[in-house]
Amino acid sequence: MTTAPRPLAGILFTLLGGLVFSASNATAKYLSATYPAGQTLFLRSLIVLIVLAPLLRPADIKRLFSPGQRGLQALRCLSSAVEVGMYYWALRWLGLAEISVIYLAGPIYITAMSALFLGEQVGWQRWAAVLVGFAGVLVALQPGSHVVTLPALIAVAGSILYAISLVATRRLRDTPNPLLVASQVFTLLVPTAIPLGWVKPSWFDTSMFALVGVVAMIGYSCVNRGLQLAPASIVAPFGYLSIVWASVLGFVLFQEIPTPSSIAGAALIVGAGLFIILRERRLTPIAEIAHAAVNPRGEP
Repeated sequence: MTTAPRPLAGILFTLLGGLVFSASNATAKYLSATYPAGQTLFLRSLIVLIVLAPLLRPADIKRLFSPGQRGLQALRCLSSAVEVGMYYWALRWLGLAEISVIYLAGPIYITAMSALFLGEQVGWQRWAAVLVGFAGVLVALQPGSHVVTLPALIAVAGSILYAISLVATRRLRDTPNPLLVASQVFTLLVPTAIPLGWVKPSWFDTSMFALVGVVAMIGYSCVNRGLQLAPASIVAPFGYLSIVWASVLGFVLFQEIPTPSSIAGAALIVGAGLFIILRERRLTPIAEIAHAAVNPRGEP
């Protein structure tokens, strides 16, 4: 059945997903200093599938291959898998805040794609808020102040693929959430199963690998649920807030100090997001948030 739109609930799930993913990425950055990205991605994906396996039903799995869905499901899974690989590769060389700023351009791609391919109505106020947020990204990046590196270009390509995967997820919003997550991580599990340069982890690092998997699963679930509850063009700007989480975690865990331009850019980004959530609050009863929290499958 089709899930009724609940914009505020979708926004809150998206915000939570950004925070959770930032924690997962911080843990992955710690592991990247010692272990190959492929090893981290494989163990992360394996743990997620083990946790989700009891929730998957054969009837749901068959939906992945139905004539009306398999092409879009393949696009979503492939773009998501390649994007995650690019992100983890770039994460080895870039700071958490730096790579997050690059990914903040994603909502611009999503807004354009949702208007072009999903038929969603994007009013001038939302376009204006998105553009203000993008201006914040430019302030944080300081274009022309340094040479663009290969890891930065990889991150840019990853952000485009991330936008494609989110738009496809919105088109497939009637697919059960555990199936959405499981199909994403399974696509990533297969190519990373080849043990190239793997390093035997310590017991502590083994627990960190498990943490990356569990936290990433929660992040996927929150982001997917947000897209099931609200149009992509509404929830997309709240990806901007990931720069706040990444900056805090980067400073606390890796002593990465945000530059004044990053702080100024983040202020513009947060302001744009707050404008949208205040506008949606006037249009949508707040009770919908509680309904979505206690009724995650969307039944009436």
